[in-house]
Amino acid sequence: MSSGFVHWAKSPEARKYFFSTHFWGPLANWGLPLAALTDLTGKDPEFISGPMTVALGSYSLVFMRFAWRVQPRNYLLFACHATNASAQLAQGVRFINYHYLGGDKKETVAEKVKDVVAVNK
Repeated sequence: MSSGFVHWAKSPEARKYFFSTHFWGPLANWGLPLAALTDLTGKDPEFISGPMTVALGSYSLVFMRFAWRVQPRNYLLFACHATNASAQLAQGVRFINYHYLGGDKKETVAEKVKDVVAVNK
């Protein structure tokens, strides 16, 4: 008993889809949201660029609309840019929190040494 997806995957329509830019373009684009998601946990907020975060988020919003309006709709491209827009929004929140609200600021080594010396006097 084969599923509907397996049956479709063996069809000429599936081959046409998998060998088109409608599939490979969005697949190649997944590097952007994957990098953004990696940066959410691995990148110090001090190094986040506010202007670049706005640019990447705006870019993804534009292409989300494009993916929705093109016929046939490109759900893979839409999902890619929805993920990137969400990740850029989270990066933007981290940027604002760090640079404007004073959150997550790490003490420098010199400040930590001064604190330790002051406590031990």
